[in-house]
Amino acid sequence: MAAAVTRRVNALRVEAPAADVESGRGAPEEAAKRAVDAKDDVWVAADEGDTASTGGASRPLLFRTMKVKGSILHPYRFLIFMRLIAVVAFFAWRVKHRNHDGMWLWATSMVADTWFGFSWILNQLPKLNPIKRVPDLAALADQYGSSGEANLPGIDIFVTTVDPVDEPILYTVNTILSILATDYPVDKYACYLSDDGGTLVHYEAMVEVASFAALWVPFCRKHCVEPRSPENYFAMKTQPYAGSMAGEFMRDHRRVRREYDDFKDRIDSLSSTIRQRSDAYNSSSNKGDGVRATWMADGTQWPGTWIEQSENHRRGQHAGIVQVILNHPSCKPQLGSPASTENPFDFSNIDTRLPMLVYIAREKRPGYNHQKKAGAMNVMLRVSALLSNAPFVVNFDCDHYINNSQALRAPMCFMLDPRDGQNTAFVQFPQRFDDVDPTDRYANHNRVFFDGTMLSLNGLQGPSYLGTGTMFRRVALYGMEPPRYRAENIKLVGKADEFGTSTSLVNSMPDAAIQERSITPVLVDEGLGNDLAALMTCAYEDGSSWGRDVGWVYNIATEDVVTGFRMHRQGWRSMYCSMEPAAFRGTAPINLTERLYQVLRWSGGSLEMFFSHSNALLAGRRLHPLQRVAYLNMSTYPIVTVFILAYNLFPVLWLFSEQFYIQRPFGTYIMYLVAVIAMMHVIGMFEVKWAGITLLDWCRNEQFYMIGATGVYPTAVLYMALKLVTGKGIYFRLTSKQTEACSNDKFADLYTVRWVPLLIPTVAVLVVNVAAVGAAIGKAATWGLFTEQAHHVVLGMVFNVWILVLLYPFALGIMGQWGKRPVILFVMLVMAIGAVGIVYFTLHAPYPAEWSEVAASLGR
Repeated sequence: MAAAVTRRVNALRVEAPAADVESGRGAPEEAAKRAVDAKDDVWVAADEGDTASTGGASRPLLFRTMKVKGSILHPYRFLIFMRLIAVVAFFAWRVKHRNHDGMWLWATSMVADTWFGFSWILNQLPKLNPIKRVPDLAALADQYGSSGEANLPGIDIFVTTVDPVDEPILYTVNTILSILATDYPVDKYACYLSDDGGTLVHYEAMVEVASFAALWVPFCRKHCVEPRSPENYFAMKTQPYAGSMAGEFMRDHRRVRREYDDFKDRIDSLSSTIRQRSDAYNSSSNKGDGVRATWMADGTQWPGTWIEQSENHRRGQHAGIVQVILNHPSCKPQLGSPASTENPFDFSNIDTRLPMLVYIAREKRPGYNHQKKAGAMNVMLRVSALLSNAPFVVNFDCDHYINNSQALRAPMCFMLDPRDGQNTAFVQFPQRFDDVDPTDRYANHNRVFFDGTMLSLNGLQGPSYLGTGTMFRRVALYGMEPPRYRAENIKLVGKADEFGTSTSLVNSMPDAAIQERSITPVLVDEGLGNDLAALMTCAYEDGSSWGRDVGWVYNIATEDVVTGFRMHRQGWRSMYCSMEPAAFRGTAPINLTERLYQVLRWSGGSLEMFFSHSNALLAGRRLHPLQRVAYLNMSTYPIVTVFILAYNLFPVLWLFSEQFYIQRPFGTYIMYLVAVIAMMHVIGMFEVKWAGITLLDWCRNEQFYMIGATGVYPTAVLYMALKLVTGKGIYFRLTSKQTEACSNDKFADLYTVRWVPLLIPTVAVLVVNVAAVGAAIGKAATWGLFTEQAHHVVLGMVFNVWILVLLYPFALGIMGQWGKRPVILFVMLVMAIGAVGIVYFTLHAPYPAEWSEVAASLGR
């Protein structure tokens, strides 16, 4: 009983509010009490017992399931049902009252509204059963040895980068340092960096990381530092101490801070250092061939991309590289040395081992489609199979770091749980972001999706794969079926061609299926080196199933969602793991243009998914019915925005026509619209409640959806239509993480305007609705405020004003530096609306001779 209570306290501690953790308040019992008090009004524990029986033995549960209280869930479901009835009644009324004066417009709007209703059903049905699952780290420790370390399985961690400009090196090195310092057995995980640009600057940055990690990692272990990304740790305004050596902390802290500043200087100067070194070597060379190579520190030519590119060393044309920068450590702890005159740090009781670190740059050749990030991930999957072959894999973008040192233990609670752990393909964490502007103008935090939609899918077959912060079961990436649908042993006879020509790779796969497997040291001799080189060649995947049925999926912009879909289609399930402090954090583009390009890539990839072999309608019977609905919604949601854009531009007709109605009687039509829209927003308020998000998060989500619906999503639909006609793929540019922010204003990039054609449709919608509001005011003044026509105009104007409210963040964005003063935008809108109203009144006001007739008509 005591053990169960302890596990419960620790499980709840994972969910404790971040503010309490950062403030240093400490007792586990108090943290548990605060967590219970904070969640009791929404979430309750499902009755699962404390153990599960597997193979005749009783094993403790490693995670707890929470469900929404009935007092919230039942009214929420009832409102969904009532809105469905209201929508059906609305359609029935519209069919009964056809608008014969504008039949073409009525028919078009009926098609649009039908799609609106269908899209809403697709979006709402998967949300009927939100579930939260909380990892029990104490139970994991009890089950898998002292401190949870003795029998924990191995993990391979993949980090991808490609461009040291768009993806600044400082982000990458901090990501790697946070991984090397995480709280997981050192000899049981390995870190791989894929440099898809093949640049020497990334390799030498990893050498510098290995050197600095020898100080940073023991410092983190000694003083229980959180987070373990040095840039983010030292940027914290308050750095609460949770270790047991407070007397030495400040002294060590100051010295490590100085060392980190020196480390950053070396990282920042790498490009110039490499160029100067290469110029010196090239000037002293007597070859006379005119080739200016890029030279490594040891005096050998860099086999990757050269600074001054030449044949066989151009960007996108270089040999494959595998460099083990940190070898696999021994299984026994290696304690550091006590403080001395040469070494001021006392690490005598601290394990100073570092995990394995490997640099990879796959081969690039002209004429090959290298499949961007998905291709790089598949190369890492193959290379790691021969070097470490851990049964579990975690992938990161280069700008995401480990924010909670327990982050690698938490997903193990789901993977190793006795109930259905063997059938869990991946565990997805929510994405959390740093340095987003305080008002989150462009909904970068995206909490409605991460804390709402994903919790809903958690109650079905599981969340979709979101590209970063995800732990995979390796055999699921190999395309294997879950245990409940396959034989006990993995049989590869007759399937070798699916994985390519490497016998070593195929032979490693049965071991990868053993989830208790650790990592064993491997000597990289000539034979293994040749095998690794073969696995990185451009032609290795020719004739194999890589990119379709094996590894990450190719030829689609959203390779993450499609890869997760393939696993769900095979019968695997996934889990959603949210913890506090957040497991991982990253950066998001706060510039309007970069944010829109990011959403364009996502929405375009979603449409590609629908028009590919990954269409949810074509999935087999193993896909949960509501999971199928969720994937169908994910792959079709941009289509509905074509109708939204049309509705937003409809006020153009009001500028040239005195009476132009979609539906008669217009007043009843407006009342129906208000009712169904209001019900949708009330349902949204229930989602705000059980998802634990703020009203600002919800409002920003609504606003940015309209911004996307007026420009980005219709553009994605256009791109997809062109692809279906021409057969040519869609190119989506890499989202730049480079910021123009200066040291005095870290949000300077928020106010930088980068004009691109993608902004034009939304600007047009903004102008049209401003003009429509002005024209409506002018019409009301012209016709008389108390006429029926004026009443209809005012009712229609409410729609235009609502569009302007939703496009408010976009309007601020295109104002640039003026966007720092929102009052200016308000004044400009009022002046523009007033000007249009005055012009309309001037052009359409009755002549003096007509005033008597107008007055007489009003009197009647």
